[in-house]
Amino acid sequence: MFVDKAKIYVKGGDGGDGIVAFRREKYVPEGGPAGGDGGNGGDVVFRVDEGLRTLVDFRYQRHFKADRGVKGRNKSMHGANADDMIVRVPPGTVVIDDDTSEVIADLTHHGQEVVIAKGGRGGRGNTRFATQTNTAPEIAENGEEGQERWVTLELKVIADVGLVGFPSVGKSTLLSVVSGAQPKIAAYHFTTLSPNLGVVDVGEGRSFVMADLPGLIEGASSGVGLGHEFLRHVERTRLIVHVVDIAATDGRDPYEDWLQINEELRLYNAKLEERPQIVVANKMDMPEAEENLRVFREKLEKHGVTEIFPISGVTRQGVQELMYVIADRLDAIPDQRVVEEVPETEERKIYRYKNRQDNDFTIRRENDVFIVESESIEKLIKRTNFGSQDAVARFARILRKMGVDAELRRRGAKDGQTIRIADFEFDFVEYE
Repeated sequence: MFVDKAKIYVKGGDGGDGIVAFRREKYVPEGGPAGGDGGNGGDVVFRVDEGLRTLVDFRYQRHFKADRGVKGRNKSMHGANADDMIVRVPPGTVVIDDDTSEVIADLTHHGQEVVIAKGGRGGRGNTRFATQTNTAPEIAENGEEGQERWVTLELKVIADVGLVGFPSVGKSTLLSVVSGAQPKIAAYHFTTLSPNLGVVDVGEGRSFVMADLPGLIEGASSGVGLGHEFLRHVERTRLIVHVVDIAATDGRDPYEDWLQINEELRLYNAKLEERPQIVVANKMDMPEAEENLRVFREKLEKHGVTEIFPISGVTRQGVQELMYVIADRLDAIPDQRVVEEVPETEERKIYRYKNRQDNDFTIRRENDVFIVESESIEKLIKRTNFGSQDAVARFARILRKMGVDAELRRRGAKDGQTIRIADFEFDFVEYE
């Protein structure tokens, strides 16, 4: 089974909670705060494994959640960080954010890794909040929630050579006679519904990977037929081998077929127009093939194409010579399929315990309720333990420092009115 597209849910592990604790040792009266920090949640990391060829595993497991960090401990001991969750993907996998359609990563070579969902940081224990004026704080943060998102995985087959052409021109037959691949071959259109790969050994230590790709039809660049399911795989190839049915067994004109395929490639991705291409006239064992080849050559010469390789996949006429030509062409083409590596993520410690107090909030009013919207304040709420009076007082101080109180007052908030932030509601209190 070949699966080249999947949609999955990923979630980084939540951070462990910090704790409130104090030193309780003999001969150490009033030992002070000793609550440790929680551990960081695990990241969800995609790692390329060259042993995989399809995305079929993601049809049966669609949810990937990393473990959460361990809670802090007394004696100022940190909770353990959770291990990252490693998700193996085949080379050629493109990871796309399902909400924004942004390409998160393009994974092409063995061992390449990228963090797809970052784990939440651990909450701080009360040791972190001790000050000269509050030497015994009863404040501890909850761990942050891990990042979560739905992502779409698209697999673009990585092959040196891509066989393109209309259905039933003999691409599968050609692949079967030059490699150990066993694609399905039959006398009807769209026998090949998914890419088949084969390794072609031309001797002298030279070999290359050839992909038999599903046949194109008019309108494929707009998604007609197999459309984009086919064309995404062509993007990865270094060399295009364009196969035409020179015997016109289905009544189509080989020249018109050649024009149409190239037009669909250009419409899908203009860069494919510049990709090196070899034109192969297949089915030379059929009647009228020689005369059709002569006419075909004359028409292609007007487009600057002077090399056409006549072969017969059934009788193997000219096949070996074609493989030598392909190998020589590949030797002269630099392998530029590997895109720039995704830059390594910044160290997590850069973000650790950095409280953002920017004025990044908006306030709107619905009847008598003032609604405060702010990503940073919502994160602060999730980290705050509202069962602690010290923690509540700290939360109020941060909002005042950000200017939320002053802005609410400017907009007409009065003592006792309801203030809504995320799923929480608070009473506005005027301090004297």
